[in-house]
Amino acid sequence: MRGRATIDDILTPILNRFQKETFAREDVSEKPPFRSELFSNEQMEQHAQHLAATHQLRAKDSPELLLKRLAENETILFEVTNLLHDAVRDKKAITPAGEWLLDNFYLIEDQIKIGKKYLPKGYSKALPRLNNGVSAGFPRVYDIAIQIISHSDGRVDMPGLSRFISAYQKVSHLTIGELWAIPIMLR
Repeated sequence: MRGRATIDDILTPILNRFQKETFAREDVSEKPPFRSELFSNEQMEQHAQHLAATHQLRAKDSPELLLKRLAENETILFEVTNLLHDAVRDKKAITPAGEWLLDNFYLIEDQIKIGKKYLPKGYSKALPRLNNGVSAGFPRVYDIAIQIISHSDGRVDMPGLSRFISAYQKVSHLTIGELWAIPIMLR
């Protein structure tokens, strides 16, 4: 190493943070975030109803966590991309996922810009926030987006999303602001 951080140097503190502050050890279960058991359409609808029944909303204000999380993720993505560029420059092999990231990083940058534009400071504070679970303090729609992504292996389509949201709202109604924010959260 030439005095530069490696991917492990960057990701290890993040993993430690998730294990110590955000997730209980049994929730992490050595799986990477955003990946969980894949559900069929019917299972996704059942899961949506289960979430709606178990989501408890906070009655009080809480600090802005969403934009902070976006900024942290943006920093990590830029650091990893720079490491990949260095590896390519040094003619080191990189994984197919690394190649994809380098080839498509502009798409990720666009989504970050969209998130910052349409979720300006203070907007997410107006969204109902969770009082319980691993997403406590975050807007409810943030957890909904994570659940959709993790149980669909990131393959989200409009019919499936519509079914999920409809099933959720059979138990607990979402605000118009939440419905508007769902596509941005998924990005």
